[in-house]
Amino acid sequence: MSAVAPTTLVMIRHGESNVTVNRIVGGHRSCTGLSALGRQQADRLCERLSSTGELRPDVLIASNFPRAIETAERVVPAFTGVAIEIDAGFGEHDPGPEIDGMTFDGYVERFGSPDWTDPHAAVFPGGETIAAFHTRVGATLARILETHRGACIVVACHGGVIDATFRHLLRAPMTGAFELHTLNTSVTEFVSATDGAWRLRRYNDTAHLDGLPGETPRATGTMT
Repeated sequence: MSAVAPTTLVMIRHGESNVTVNRIVGGHRSCTGLSALGRQQADRLCERLSSTGELRPDVLIASNFPRAIETAERVVPAFTGVAIEIDAGFGEHDPGPEIDGMTFDGYVERFGSPDWTDPHAAVFPGGETIAAFHTRVGATLARILETHRGACIVVACHGGVIDATFRHLLRAPMTGAFELHTLNTSVTEFVSATDGAWRLRRYNDTAHLDGLPGETPRATGTMT
C-alpha cells in the first residue's frame, strides 16, 4: 500500500487593512478591505508566486472578512485551476456586534486596556472569548485538514488565526509561552509529519515586500 502524501498547510495573513490604519476594532461587520498599501502587498505576493511557482495549492480558502477575501482575490491569479472558497471558521477573533467598528480609543475609554492573559475573560463583551475563538479555529482546522488530507491547502486569513493555528498544531497553550507578530501578506507553512505531528517549514516569509513601506501612518489610538 502506497504511503499517504503529507498535507501542506500554507497560511497567508491578509494585506494591511483599512481598519488597522484607522485604529478600529474591525470584525467582519465593519471591515472595509485592504488599504492602498495592503493592495500593493497582495499584488507583490501574487507576482512572487507567479514567478517562483513555489506554491501549487489544491484548494484556496479565505475567511469571510473582506480584507482576507480581497487578499485571496489578488493572489489567486498566481495559481492554476483553483477557485476561492469562503470559510467563516477562519475569521479573526469576533469582537461582537456592539464593539465591532468601535475605535481603539473608544474601546479603552469604555472598557480599559484588555487583558489577553485569561483565555476565558470577556475581553469583548458580547463577542468571543479567546477560548471560544481557539475552539472555533481548532474545529475548522480539524475539518479542513481531514477533508483535504494529502493536499496543499492555502488559507488567506488573519494574525490571530495564525497564532491559534500554531498553538493547535504545535500543542501549545492558548495564551503565554510565546508571542507572534505575523506580518501582512507573510507566508507561514506547516507540513504534516508522522504520528499526527506537524513541522513548521517557514514563518513570516515576506521576501516579496522588499522596498515597500512598513505600514501606512496610523490614526491615533492603541490597544495594549
